[in-house]
Amino acid sequence: MAVFRSFGKDPAGEHLSHISRSPNFRNGEFRNEHLTEMMVKRSSMRAMTWKFFNKPSNTAPPAPLPVVRTDLHSLHGGKPVIIWFGHSSYLIHYNGKNILVDPVMSGYASPFSFGAKGFKGTGAYTADDLPEIDLLLITHDHYDHLDHRTIAVIKNKVKRIYTSLGVGSHLRYWGVDEKMIFEFDWWQTNSPFPDCELTAAPARHFSGRTMKRNMTLWSSFILKWNGYMIYIGSDSGYDTHFRSIGDKFGPFDIAILETGQYNEAWPFIHMMPEEAVDACIDLRAQVLFPVHWGRFAIAFHPWDEPVKRVLAKAAEKKVRVTTPMIGEPVVVGERYPDGFWWEGVK
Repeated sequence: MAVFRSFGKDPAGEHLSHISRSPNFRNGEFRNEHLTEMMVKRSSMRAMTWKFFNKPSNTAPPAPLPVVRTDLHSLHGGKPVIIWFGHSSYLIHYNGKNILVDPVMSGYASPFSFGAKGFKGTGAYTADDLPEIDLLLITHDHYDHLDHRTIAVIKNKVKRIYTSLGVGSHLRYWGVDEKMIFEFDWWQTNSPFPDCELTAAPARHFSGRTMKRNMTLWSSFILKWNGYMIYIGSDSGYDTHFRSIGDKFGPFDIAILETGQYNEAWPFIHMMPEEAVDACIDLRAQVLFPVHWGRFAIAFHPWDEPVKRVLAKAAEKKVRVTTPMIGEPVVVGERYPDGFWWEGVK
């Protein structure tokens, strides 16, 4: 059945033997730099499951979200353009090349059509709207970042795929040509285009599409492209790796960081919104682009709370934030939309 195929397939055999030689693979699984608990000890999985299926009504917006219709086939200009599709999916266009990050464009971030449905209005862009993709970048294998249905539709318009160690096993299982797939360990660098370097970097998270966890790695990425520096964040708890990355690679023109789907019960694997501002400062980034909100309700907070909390902390710390609508172009170094569009969703 298609639903079970969407679970993917964990690394095995020679592939598993290869990735297990990573210094980040210890005692049969990938590990974070520091000890990372999934939940604080006072929380219970039973309570979390009950809350998940009994979310407050304000975890979803009361009306469709506004969307800007941009022709993705005719993006141009001398500076990188970023088009956000909601949550952690976005397109980076520069020098005639397209990089697509963590696309989930099927309408729900789950193996089941009734789970984690997208908010009304957020499905305005589909996989059919995408141009040819020179590089597909997958940070890790969770359903809200790696979507089987989207991969099935776009794999024939993708030239190559860069991802974290082990994630290629899912892609090959879904029929992606192995020659297209390049897997990264932390701190490994590759050059996908002229004057372009992509480096995998640590994040503080976990992986797994079934009950078995951490058989594939999770990564953030540093994109250095013809003088521009873009930090492509992944799901991550706040930790010292942000400062390490900032010291080694900063300053960044823009940091794209997760700011939603947080909870006090799992503070080590997802940042609170205020911590994303701290991470932006650690990275030495000029602009913060908040993502991982605005499309799916995976946690229990109000749908627009992440951006409100980010802006409050950013004002205190004097950090510049861009808040585009879905589909609204961000032009690095030139155009940073900063409207309060969520206030009109009533």
